[in-house]
Amino acid sequence: MNRLQQKYQQDIVQSLKKEFSKENDFAVGKVLKVVISTRVNDEQHKDAALKNVQDQLKTITGRQPKTTIARKSEAGFKIRKGEPLGLMVTLRGEYMWEFMDKLVSIVLPRTKDFQGISRTAFDQSGNYNLGIQEQILFPEIEYDNIDKVRGLQVTIVTSTNDKKESFRLLELLGMPFAKENAN
Repeated sequence: MNRLQQKYQQDIVQSLKKEFSKENDFAVGKVLKVVISTRVNDEQHKDAALKNVQDQLKTITGRQPKTTIARKSEAGFKIRKGEPLGLMVTLRGEYMWEFMDKLVSIVLPRTKDFQGISRTAFDQSGNYNLGIQEQILFPEIEYDNIDKVRGLQVTIVTSTNDKKESFRLLELLGMPFAKENAN
């Protein structure tokens, strides 16, 4: 069992139960899945770029990425229907906990000029969205093997619809949120 998952089961559930006046362990919010996605917008050599990014995402997550396809044409973005746009991976279970642990303890602290992640990036459903500017922050990525520095979108999906409860859950899991302004 992953150390972050163990921390959640042993400490965080009890803390959230007490803090939000929940009577049952199953009523406490939890992380359901983590979705990592990226867009590949290279005009030339798109197939090679997709293959390279696919290998990188597979290295980072341990799972095979799925290619995302355009559903309709959009002239303003130079997109044609059926054209591959990017890649995504959905992580659940052990893979999710491993990724979350790596994200909190290794990747985010390696970010240049890191001041903490945004406290307001929650959607109406209590899910958190995080943009990572460079895939080279992940220790598995070899700098010599990348063709271009690309960003990743990480969505952490929680079981609660309350932003405060989601924030507290992620905070207890070790997400390094930025300090609140005193103003």
